[in-house]
Amino acid sequence: MTDAGENWAARAACAQMDPEDLFVRGARQRPAREICFGCPVRRECLADALDSRTEFGVWGGMTERERRALLRRHPAVTDWRAWLESRDEEIVTIWGRRQRMSSVSFDLA
Repeated sequence: MTDAGENWAARAACAQMDPEDLFVRGARQRPAREICFGCPVRRECLADALDSRTEFGVWGGMTERERRALLRRHPAVTDWRAWLESRDEEIVTIWGRRQRMSSVSFDLA
């Protein structure tokens, strides 16, 4: 990973938050995800969580359940950052809807 890639966490909207606020379950995940929606490094965060198969917490605006589902739907993806970048417009649209409707499923083909 490049230096810029390694430093994404320092630029995250949640960088100064208590990590316990991001590793929650159920309805408490909603406010944690809201922090991600305006984060300048949301894509890097999500890609890192997907690439490393991070099991717990909210990363890049997705819960552990949502990430598991995305991993199952796309088992051949080996570079999640590239995959997410190639679908940037779809993701922005989906995440924009997610802000308004938290029940929309994250299902990019």
